[in-house]
Amino acid sequence: MANKYEEKRDFSRTPEPPPRQQQGGSGPLVFTVQKHSARRLHCDFRLEVDGVLKSWAVPAGPSADSRVRRLAVMVEDHPLDYASFDGLIPEGEYGGGQVIVWDRGTYSPDEGGELFFDDRERTQEQMRNGLAEGKISVFLRGQKLKGSWTLVKTKRGPQDWLLIKHRDEYAQSERDILDDGRSVISGLSIEDLKAGKTPEA
Repeated sequence: MANKYEEKRDFSRTPEPPPRQQQGGSGPLVFTVQKHSARRLHCDFRLEVDGVLKSWAVPAGPSADSRVRRLAVMVEDHPLDYASFDGLIPEGEYGGGQVIVWDRGTYSPDEGGELFFDDRERTQEQMRNGLAEGKISVFLRGQKLKGSWTLVKTKRGPQDWLLIKHRDEYAQSERDILDDGRSVISGLSIEDLKAGKTPEA
């Protein structure tokens, strides 16, 4: 598990999961999108690769409109357990604020139109190559996000990528997919957490 994640957090204060490297597993790789109200409301887009969650902060959140490009800033790897973290990061801690699991599901690389959800080794090899090359294309099977998406590294900054919806049957421009603002785990919204409700309540 990358040291940056651990260095930024006091696990005696924050309920966030501690770092641990997880290998093996079976079945498709997971993805999650979390809404996070820290200094500013944003979304965190995370893809499982080699036992961690590769993570990007998306200030404006994902868009299902294939004409829209959203900045996605790569941040430190997160532990796999973070994929189900719904709750409150205490004030004064890194990223202090409310977090909900806005969406989650499984994914496969889909470069060339081929999908292989159940071949973890091949999936992760393609993801490693895509990360190194600065271009990733994935097919998402989430509760909210579906279909083909791409992450493309820009020349603007070393951590700057663009998150773009590919044109397919799941692309839409009629509505903002972020209007559905509730957690797929607890059913709570960021506003609910700010009002004092907890995922366990």
